[in-house]
Amino acid sequence: MTVRIFIADEHAVVRAGVRRLLEQEPGIEVVGEAADGFTALRRARELGPDVVVGISLPGLDGISATERLSRECPETGVLALTVHEQSGYVRRLLAAGARGYVLKSAAPEELVRAVRAVADGRLYLDPSISGMFGDLYRRGFERGPSASEPTARESEVLRLIAEGYTNKEIASRLAVSVKTVETHKSRSMGKLGLQSRAEVVQYALQRRWLREA
Repeated sequence: MTVRIFIADEHAVVRAGVRRLLEQEPGIEVVGEAADGFTALRRARELGPDVVVGISLPGLDGISATERLSRECPETGVLALTVHEQSGYVRRLLAAGARGYVLKSAAPEELVRAVRAVADGRLYLDPSISGMFGDLYRRGFERGPSASEPTARESEVLRLIAEGYTNKEIASRLAVSVKTVETHKSRSMGKLGLQSRAEVVQYALQRRWLREA
């Protein structure tokens, strides 16, 4: 299947470079681009791309753009392409719904791997970001007290959430209702004391649940 990409970045030279790079790859098609947040949202709703790459946009900051894209275009994966590498910013973007995070200083092949991973429903973190999360774990991952550990099915739902799947996609994969997925999600997060998707991703990384991209 062809992976349909939408590029969202305020800088024309960045959009042109990303377009040129991705259009050279087999099975990848760039279907549109935007230079501001509100145009990106409108065009993403109209075009329904598999992945939105970028989010460095005027009008909407990256966090807000990611939140709205994730909410209004749930079938579209958001791949953040940014200069920011602070752990706090990474956490906030993941909590907002981003499925991938790549630095603009990354090698071209890194971006291509990230695009394919996000399109495939997997989480992708720039190697330098993954290392930063690893440091957080070595310092200790704090979580609230839990009455019991998640069941096997609750853990499976949690892992799929960490990989970037939506509730609807998880329901389809597990042949259950969306309501059942939401129940498993709520129970598992409650047992583990997890408050956000970013914390789910952190927990999954700690448990080595996430697949190598």
